[in-house]
Order: sequence, then C-alpha cells, then structure tokens
Amino acid sequence: MIDGGQLSNDWRPTARLDRLRRRAELLRETRAFFTERGFLEIETPVLSRETIVDRHLDPLSVRCDMETGDASDSARGWLQTSPELGMKRALAAYGVSLFQVTRAFRAGEVGVRHNPEFTMVEWYEVGAGIDAGIERLSQYAERLLGRPPARRVSYADAFQAHAGINPHRATIEAMAEAGSRLGKTVPESLPRDPDAWRNWLLAECVEPHLGWGEPAIVWGYPASQAALARLHPDDPAVAERFELYVDGVELANGYHELLDANELAARARSQNRAREAGGKTGLPAPNRLLNAMRAGMPSCAGVALGFDRLVMIATGSTDIREVMAFPWDRA
Repeated sequence: MIDGGQLSNDWRPTARLDRLRRRAELLRETRAFFTERGFLEIETPVLSRETIVDRHLDPLSVRCDMETGDASDSARGWLQTSPELGMKRALAAYGVSLFQVTRAFRAGEVGVRHNPEFTMVEWYEVGAGIDAGIERLSQYAERLLGRPPARRVSYADAFQAHAGINPHRATIEAMAEAGSRLGKTVPESLPRDPDAWRNWLLAECVEPHLGWGEPAIVWGYPASQAALARLHPDDPAVAERFELYVDGVELANGYHELLDANELAARARSQNRAREAGGKTGLPAPNRLLNAMRAGMPSCAGVALGFDRLVMIATGSTDIREVMAFPWDRA
C-alpha cells in the first residue's frame, strides 16, 4: 500500500527463506512418517455447520449464503478449530488409521506462539490405546526434531516437582499459595474454578520446566479436563489424555478417544453451559459426529499437534511469525 508517497513493507513475508525451506522439509517428513506406517492421508472440511464444543476454544463463524434457492443453504458455518469432527466421521466409515495436515482457526489467539490461522497435524491410530498413542507421539517427535525418546511424567508428578502440590487434591487456596510462593501474581479475572487454577498454575509454574533435553509427555489429567478422552478404567478421576512438551512449549494434545456418544453429548452440553456462564455463545451440538459414534467408531488413540510450534523448535525461533510467511498482521 502506498501512503503519503512512501512504500510500506507490510507486503513482505515475516519468515526468512531458510526457515520456510526447513518448514517444507518437516512437512515432507511428516507425510513420510505416517505413510510409512500405513496411515491414510485424508482431507476434511475447514468450513462446517458444526464445530467442537469446548469452553476454551472459540471458533470463527462465517455466514454462508449459497444462493441456491434452498433456504437450508443459508446458514452459519464454522471455521474448524481442529479437523477432529470430520476425521472421526471418516474413522467410523472406513475403520483405518488416518492423518491430516490442515489449517485450523481459533478466535482471539494472537501472540508469540499463537496465530488465529495455523497449521495442525492430526492423526488417529486404530487399535491404539493410551500407551501406544504416547509411543507413536514420541516416535514422531524423535524423527522430526532429532530428540531422544520422550520421558513420561504424570500430571500429578509434574505439579509436585515444580509447584509442590497434588493437583488432584489441592484447594484453590493451596494453588494460590503455591503460585505466590513461586513469585507469580494471580490474575484478578481468574474464576473460582479449580480447573482454571490448575491451568494457570500449569502455564506459569510447571510448563516452563518441561521437555528440556528430552521431550516430556504428561499423562493422567483430571477427569474434569477429559475433553474427548476416555476416563481411566481403574481410576475414573483421571482421564486418558496426554500432552507433549519440548523446551517448555506444549506441542501436542492426545487422547485415548471416547467412543460413548451419550457421554460425548453430555460433555458437550456441560461445555456449552460453561461457555454461556462465562458470557460466550453456545455452540451447535456435533450431531453428525454423535451419529457416527453411534454407528460404531473403532477404538483408537488420536493426537493434534501444532505444526508451527514444532517448526519454531526445529529452527530455534522464538516467535511464530518467524516460521509463517504471512501471519495475521500480514494476512
């Protein structure tokens, strides 16, 4: 854009060419990794009538006027926060292990590790439980980043080591005291919700210490943070969920996937109630996914990985703008 006779440089990419070349190499390696292991690459809609219902994830809405004469074609669509809904419907239909490299969108996420449009690698391995899911994620990190095998650490042990509390039993007052002891200031906006306090303490006091030298995969999250994961069969207070950390950065989130459609519907209703209580808009129920699950989705482990963050780690970058050609402020 020309303004006042001066040519602005905001047309230029923010990433150096060598980093984009490395990004392209990592994309090729990703596809090779999964193809060699028998996964099918699939594409699912980025724009859909339904979306994941999560109190913490805010999808971008799009008005869809198809102008076909069919009133049902004029509706609100959602840019997907993850390809999860479409991939699980495909899992139910085909019953084979799948992976996808796609764009995902989340409102309000801008920062050194966030962009509202980003690249996600997501995969589902049929027949895998939580242990196999953790192992596959570790193998992927080894191959893409050249790091040693990931160390497994329980959610409780991570909090005990770096915050000095048991997160499954600690009261809000105990978590506030732990944060204060470690020099952290509690945000005034933090609600009196145990999970909000756990997430704050995790981000401020625990995550920065995880995954240095060797990646860390944290497992054993509270059942209240299960999202779309199963609960542990021997301990229903714990979810079969796991996350990958490298150099203090969360890269991936995985589940031994929930198969019970009625339980998922109940969780979606609970998440919508929490959204509305927090002043957010409720989201449509994922009815097509629920129908797919009722038809029969195979047992599997699934992982969603933030590819841009992985490229940041691989290239030693400190800002997501350094590994994207055109981030939000240049889009």
